[in-house]
Amino acid sequence: MYATERQQRILRKARAEGRVDVASLAQNLGVATETVRRDLTSLERRGSLRRVHGGAIPVERLEVEPSLATRSGHLTGTKRRMAALVVDQIPADATVVLDSGSSALAVVDMLPPDRQLVVITNSIAAANVLSTYPGVTLYMLGGRVRGLTGAAVGEWTGEALTGVVADVAIIGTNGMSVNRGLTTPDQAEAQVKSAMIACARRVVLAADSSKVGDDHLHWFADLGDIDVIVTDTDLPDDVADEIRAAGPQVVTS
Repeated sequence: MYATERQQRILRKARAEGRVDVASLAQNLGVATETVRRDLTSLERRGSLRRVHGGAIPVERLEVEPSLATRSGHLTGTKRRMAALVVDQIPADATVVLDSGSSALAVVDMLPPDRQLVVITNSIAAANVLSTYPGVTLYMLGGRVRGLTGAAVGEWTGEALTGVVADVAIIGTNGMSVNRGLTTPDQAEAQVKSAMIACARRVVLAADSSKVGDDHLHWFADLGDIDVIVTDTDLPDDVADEIRAAGPQVVTS
């Protein structure tokens, strides 16, 4: 069994049972306890588990929805590599609708400041950076601001997007699965993500492999609504094939 497959089994077990312990995992998986500890460390670095004495707890038990600061601290190198590939998907002189979240911020960091773009975003943090880029014409979407994510959400935000025709939308997600599509914990965030997807000619999803198989309360798109999914190389080949069969191109960093 590959490390990625083993770690996915560990994560599923942790989410199903609320916690896992090293000794039981080693016995069930037929590996040494040190191998399990390395797997738990890897999952913790990805932001999926929190290590505790003798085992680990899924992060969902610790915070209902990770804050933007929490998510920005995880997978920094991976997010930067993914962001570089997302930037490659943006046409010259494009109008871009940019979602909130840590993946979107990574894309902003990888954009050349003098690149000529029109950017429409609901992210306060992204807008704060983009406002200093001389090549960017920036539009900030209004609405109620969620303190957890620093994103404008709600009816005002969605209505502002109804008159927009964008070349590309860059979207993030909390969860992604072939059966359930793309999901997020907050209804207002889901509504804005759906509106962003609806107004764009092309949709690029930035989602690391830890999001795969993780379903949240509110659906906002099917995989077939997405043109390109940019993810990391930890995504198993068979899962990537299932996602491609649903419609999107899959690009790994």
